[in-house]
Amino acid sequence: MSKIDEYACERSMRDSEFAKEAVQDNMNLEVAVQVRDLRNSLGLSQREFAKLVGKPQSTIARIESGSMNASTKLLSEIAQATNQKVKIEFMSI
Repeated sequence: MSKIDEYACERSMRDSEFAKEAVQDNMNLEVAVQVRDLRNSLGLSQREFAKLVGKPQSTIARIESGSMNASTKLLSEIAQATNQKVKIEFMSI
């Protein structure tokens, strides 16, 4: 475990608000990687991908940076535009 992981774990135990934000940030980063990987697999730039899904390029950039909490509606729109499906899964931690 890295020092940053240790810090996050320690702080999460002491600060429930930090723990909630850390979980949300982690989900945003997982979505960011998935969307970027999808775009790259299609061989598209952010601008081309945004046009395909009918969103501004800035929205795609925010998703891919992990700074945006993408809704299931938005992810569904991306999936439909790219002939994919969204799979949501609950997993034990």
